[in-house]
Amino acid sequence: MNNYLTEQDIKKMKDEIEYRKVVVRKKCNEDVKEARAHGDLSENYEYKAAKRERGRNEGRIKYLERMIKTATIINDTTSAEEVGLGKDVTIYFIEDDFEVDYKIVTTMETDALNNKISIESPLGKEIYKKKVGDEVKVNSPDGEYTVRINKISTKK
Repeated sequence: MNNYLTEQDIKKMKDEIEYRKVVVRKKCNEDVKEARAHGDLSENYEYKAAKRERGRNEGRIKYLERMIKTATIINDTTSAEEVGLGKDVTIYFIEDDFEVDYKIVTTMETDALNNKISIESPLGKEIYKKKVGDEVKVNSPDGEYTVRINKISTKK
């Protein structure tokens, strides 16, 4: 797994790891210790919940560390006229005759529900560094389709 991340993404991830190790881990351990003191562990919901939360925190730390370890650091070198990181792009789906606005982001910021697509996604890969008016074929798990780039803007 190779994630394309910026230096800012790596910094955010390192900050989150540090917070989880120093603050969240300490709180989780205190919660487990307190719940353990309530007696019979076989029927102690608080104990089980505290252990589950501690496991989630440790899992998130491992996930972030793995993302950093496997990351490929990128610098966006696109011009103002090209699709690039942090830019809003209006895509016209030719076969389906409709437009959608997307924001191009790195792996860490991907959020399909809010139309933030990664440059690693099938669509993101194909439109990255393309210009307004360019038509590209996209191979996705659902099949091939053609899109045209109608607009590029850099609003933040």
